[in-house]
Amino acid sequence: MTLLDQPELSTKSAAVNEPGLDLVPIANGQLRLAEVIGALSHALDITEGQPPGHCQRCCWIGFHIGCELRLTETELRELYYTLLLKDAGCSSNAERLCELYAHDDLRTKHDFAQVDTNSLKQLASFVLTHAAPGAGLGSRLSHVLNLMRHGEQLADELVMARCERGAQVARQLGFPDTVAAGIQSLDEHWDGRGRPQRHRSDDIPLGSRIALVAQVADVFYQVGGASAARNEVLRRSGSWFDPRVVDAFLRAAEEPGFWTVMAAEDFESRLWALEPSRQILDPTETRLDAIALAFAQIVDAKSHFTFGHSERVGNYAAILATSMGFSARRTAWVRRAGLLHDLGKLGVSNTILDKPGRLSADEWASVKRHPALTEEILARIGPFRELARVAGAHHERLDGCGYPRGLNDIDISLETRMITTADIFDALTAARPYRAALSIDEALIIMERERGRGIDSLCLDALVSAIAKFDIQAADSVSGA
Repeated sequence: MTLLDQPELSTKSAAVNEPGLDLVPIANGQLRLAEVIGALSHALDITEGQPPGHCQRCCWIGFHIGCELRLTETELRELYYTLLLKDAGCSSNAERLCELYAHDDLRTKHDFAQVDTNSLKQLASFVLTHAAPGAGLGSRLSHVLNLMRHGEQLADELVMARCERGAQVARQLGFPDTVAAGIQSLDEHWDGRGRPQRHRSDDIPLGSRIALVAQVADVFYQVGGASAARNEVLRRSGSWFDPRVVDAFLRAAEEPGFWTVMAAEDFESRLWALEPSRQILDPTETRLDAIALAFAQIVDAKSHFTFGHSERVGNYAAILATSMGFSARRTAWVRRAGLLHDLGKLGVSNTILDKPGRLSADEWASVKRHPALTEEILARIGPFRELARVAGAHHERLDGCGYPRGLNDIDISLETRMITTADIFDALTAARPYRAALSIDEALIIMERERGRGIDSLCLDALVSAIAKFDIQAADSVSGA
């Protein structure tokens, strides 16, 4: 029997014989924790500049490695979520990376994923080709020299920010310390030349060692197929990678269907079926809110200009919903949509998000794609499908001049109008690259001009009342909304 014949792994794993381990897919439409995290991991993929499904493919690859290593049920469960969440801190270094390279952070991350950092030739070539491309000679030379002179320190800084934030997200979502530790040490290498702590060999958590092999394998598989993945993993064995993990990868990669399943239409259902112990997540308000808040913070970490934006929009939208008579449960739902409304911005380069001047036509087109990307990602989660439509329409206008679909007022829900009102209010009262923050009075004057055209009148009236009632301050989060 092959991997194509059944959703679970080869029975060579000792773990599949342990009592309680069940790899049968969940039926009857119940929601699994893996589905929620796995769907939202697509947002992490675009932030890393990787093809959609990167984290999911790494989970597939790494989980098979874990079974070849005969991990226990508990170890497999922890590994599964380490792999899905390995890039949870990816947005935290985007702004700094963009500043250092004066280049598109998405492209920089995508290309750097193929660099062997143990090779000075590859590192030098990368810096020379990616530092301030298109800039004048003086600017390019300045960036190249800075990266060459301070490369070690800067690399430690970037990796530290990414890995520590990723571990923090894992803990915030309630995963055990072993998952957080696996994410935090993702960039450590077997020979001690990794980052940021220079840990080596068995001092590196096993989850980190497996995740790093899976990550490189998928990157090179996307570039050159299975042979390229095998060759690169073998080449880095003993330097980047634990040789024992490499051997387990090579055995797993020989299983029939190991590579082709990742391109199959039912790949996601097969991946969810691997989740140990049938970790069903009931779509309760508390659990989904925790996930929504964590991913909102991932979005906002991409730029200091947007720090706290999604959380404030969620809180403002919840205040509007309460003021307009929504139930407590529906108000919490609106807040969740507000938290996730900008998820698609993870796919927008910081060269655009942080640009102080006027955007070009191409840059503006990139910005205008983010609501549709938000909807696409959220729609992958069953209970979020209505929320996806609401959140994805937050830049639509009542006069039909919004984006991405140019909807008219009749097609824009009241919940979306609340989020739009909250979004505009926070955008005006917070600093942006091209202007300072406006006062509340200045923001309301501008919003009043858009009454009935870009902003719903009832929502605007509710906002004005709420500002006085809740003593809302510009760009401040309203706790407990």
